[in-house]
Amino acid sequence: MADKLLSISRRTRKTPFTPLVEAAGVKGYTVYNHMLLPTFFDSNESDYWSLCQDVQVWDVSCERQIEVSGPDSERLIQLMTPRDISKAVIGQGLYAPLCDENGLLINDPILIKFAPDNWWVSIADSDVRLWARGLAFGLGLDVQIREAAIWPLAVQGPKAEELVSRVFGEAARSIRFFRSKMLDFQGHSMMVMRSGYSKQGGFEIYLNDPALAEPLWNELFKQGADLKVRAGGPNLIERIESGLLSYGNDMNFTHNPFECGLDIYMDLDADIDAMSLKALRALRGKHVHQLVGIVFDDAVEFDDFRVEADGELVGDVRSQVWSPRYNKFLTMVMMKRDFLADNSSITIDGKLGTIVDLPFDFGNIA
Repeated sequence: MADKLLSISRRTRKTPFTPLVEAAGVKGYTVYNHMLLPTFFDSNESDYWSLCQDVQVWDVSCERQIEVSGPDSERLIQLMTPRDISKAVIGQGLYAPLCDENGLLINDPILIKFAPDNWWVSIADSDVRLWARGLAFGLGLDVQIREAAIWPLAVQGPKAEELVSRVFGEAARSIRFFRSKMLDFQGHSMMVMRSGYSKQGGFEIYLNDPALAEPLWNELFKQGADLKVRAGGPNLIERIESGLLSYGNDMNFTHNPFECGLDIYMDLDADIDAMSLKALRALRGKHVHQLVGIVFDDAVEFDDFRVEADGELVGDVRSQVWSPRYNKFLTMVMMKRDFLADNSSITIDGKLGTIVDLPFDFGNIA
């Protein structure tokens, strides 16, 4: 498909970092939670190597924080997810599927216990706020639900810890994975969490004052000059190599967590009040599809993302990319489990592909 222009209007929201992203030479955007998300600056491959070797600063303000506060906040959050949140501590993040009464995926956010009776739902691309408000109203829960005035900025890559510690102090180094601290920047306290949408290591800074967007951005680039810091964004090559899922691409509201390998983030035998629990218990072991990887030695052309065997549709491609590191064509495919039971490979476009579990294990891929 030829490149098309993205028409930007008031429905496509900018962020406090957008002028800085523009000045950094962004070449592409997508729309995520009705907000601009930069996709690449130099090229997909050049950005990939920068991320894997050095450090990047990402405007991920599109990771909207749905704040749920009030006496019934934890009850509402638990209703929305089959993961047991009862042991979460303040400042902790939990990756958790959100599921409806039929066990189908609404979103796969990071749940953050920000304070007593105050949770942030750091959402992927879907309108969770509307669903949460409907549940709260229908059940008469004592909660307040709003989109918080928070604009996350990610610092990702092997040199991320060095850069963040230069800007926020040595306390940043002691932050554990999916844990956070309130750290000072120019006399203003904001949450810094060791997390991010890559496997290269890094942090997310939860900016809570848009007036500090430019000073924070500029300080990161000033302090990171010798680290080869660059502007970037979630990278398609790196995320597929790492097996990181993208809601709306790899799975959506028609899928359940079993199909996507998210059952490890569910507590189906726990004594919790989750609205999806009954349906998910009934689905256990009975799901029809499974998200897997198919690895090819050469790039493959799929007919409308269809994966066919002997004329029968057995799956559909959800994400695909050429890996310059491994010289392989990587696909993430939603396949029929009955086909997977009898096959470990498939031929597409005249090319043999090996079916593998996700995430990709490159140590075992020839």
